[in-house]
Formats: sequence, C-alpha cells, structure tokens
Amino acid sequence: MVGILMHMSVAVAIAGASGYAGGELLRLVDGHPELELVVAAGHGAAGQPLGEVHPQLSGLADRVLAPTDPELLAEADLVFLALPHGASAAIARALPERVRLVDLGADFRLADGAVFQHYYKTSHAGTWTYGLPELAGQRPMIGAASRVANTGCHAVAAILALAPLLAAGVADPADVVVVSASGTSGAGRSAAPHLLGSEVMADLSPYQVGSHRHVPEIKQATGASTLSLTPVLAPMPRGILATVAVRPVRGAGLAAARAALAAAYADEPFVRLLPEGRVPHTASTIGSNAAHLQVFADIDADRLIVVCAIDNLGKGAAGQAVQNANLMLGLAETAGLTANGVAP
Repeated sequence: MVGILMHMSVAVAIAGASGYAGGELLRLVDGHPELELVVAAGHGAAGQPLGEVHPQLSGLADRVLAPTDPELLAEADLVFLALPHGASAAIARALPERVRLVDLGADFRLADGAVFQHYYKTSHAGTWTYGLPELAGQRPMIGAASRVANTGCHAVAAILALAPLLAAGVADPADVVVVSASGTSGAGRSAAPHLLGSEVMADLSPYQVGSHRHVPEIKQATGASTLSLTPVLAPMPRGILATVAVRPVRGAGLAAARAALAAAYADEPFVRLLPEGRVPHTASTIGSNAAHLQVFADIDADRLIVVCAIDNLGKGAAGQAVQNANLMLGLAETAGLTANGVAP
C-alpha cells in the first residue's frame, strides 16, 4: 500500500472546509505534490463556491462546497475532520475502516473518558493515536495508524516547550504555569460579539481561566501533574505565543534546559531552538508549520521560562494535520509544508 501511495496522488476530503482551519487545509492540500482534493464539505455553506467562502484561494474558486455526507467523504483515501468539538465522532463511525482519518477536533485526544466528559460535557467517543510527531516515540505510532487525533493549538505550543524539560528531569512536573496568547482565528469562524474587530482591537482578555480544555491534553502528553493555563485572546488574526514557567529540579539551570531542548529538536524539520539572545515572534511563523523556541532563566523567581511561537492555523491545526497525514500515508513528512514564515 505504501509503495503505491508513493507513486500516485492520494485522494483527500476535507469536512469543515468552510472554517478557518478548513481553509488552511484547502490551501495546503492544493499545493501538496502528492495529495488531490476530491471533496470539500462545508455543512452550513454547502452549495456555495469556494471563491465566495475563501476568496484567498483563487485556484479553487470554482469548486463548490459539498454537504457533510459520509458517502461523499468515503470517496477519499484520507479525510481531514476540521469540525467543531463533538461533531467528528458520528462522521468517523460512518466512514469505512479503509479511509484514513485525521481529526482536528478534540473528540479522540484524551485517553481518560471521565476527564474528557468533565472538560467537554459530552460522552467520550474513544482514543486515537495522538498526532504530535515531535513527541518522543510518537512518530512511528502515527505512521502505523489509520486514525489520528490532531493536537490542540494551545496544547502543541505548550507541549513542545515543556515535554523535553520533563523528560530530561530538568523541571518539576508538579509546578508548571502556562500563559498562552492566541489570535482570534483560534476561536473559529462563527460570528460572536466578543470577536468583532471593534471589540478585539487594542485589547487583551483572558478566557476559560482555570478550566481550559487543553489542560488535560498537555498533562497527558508531557507527564505534568499540576498545570495552570491562562489563555489570552490577542488582537491578531493568527498565532500563538506560549510562555511556560517551570521550577527547575536537582539544581538544573539554564544550560541544562537549553541542552534538553537542543537534543530533543536537533533533527526536527519544523521546530527550531533560536540562538541565544533571540526571542520568538508569532509573526515569524505565520503561514508555516514552524515552531520557534527560546529558554530563559528567571533569576528572581528561580524558574525556567520557555517561550514557544507557532501559527495556530499551521502547527496548531492544518499544518500539523498535513504533517500527520504525510506520516500515515508513507510520504515525506515535510511534503507540502514549509518552516519558512511570511513577512511582513
């Protein structure tokens, strides 16, 4: 199967193609050397040309959005589910096992059903392979899977910053504090008063303080036992800047933390530990699948601080999904993706 996929286009469908993550998936799939879009489904926008919904996608302007029909989606070899939380499970159950699935929602990320029900207030549909290739041991599991749960956007930035420090024994897993600023596209495309331009511009506001849904995901992926996450809505369309503060253990300091990050990401195509003295900027990752990291010592509080910048629609959603799909299909992991951002 893998040998065949390496020499022919792979038919791809996108459910939720009318949303922000869906639009980014459309852009990436259209530019991918091995993927061919066969179905773009947008439930509420079905029947509309893509040019009306995503005017930036001029090469796909005449394609018409289809209804979210499992029979149509089953025409593909792989389906991206870019749907609201809770909507993927029913579609997944209706698709044949031969169709590979990447879910960008939260339905299948958590292993503990009780924790899922507590945070998402709905029944747990099951657990799929977690889709973060840079996590130790995860890449071969993704490559062997037919069902993959994509990471959450705040979660991937925090996990990339935190996981190597905990794995190396540099940081205390019981003392982790994360403040994570996100662009407004992370809230989806549905109209909401608090996301209006006049409400967001020149303003910062926290949300879901003390109970954010990505907390159990970060803990599950990193081994952190106590974690405080404060998400902040920032006046920018896209991007995430996660600031992760940890307590060092056994006298570990800045050098040990930097060594742990450098060792973890030395061969990673999309994760870059910046040279000392440089700080991550969300603008530097826009339009890419990149993550930029830097580590600092807080000498007053005796803490280590790791800052991670990503594009929430790239490494935090669609780019990450394509990276997972490449592994699942036996393609080059970097196919159709770039670590180079767009500026200014």
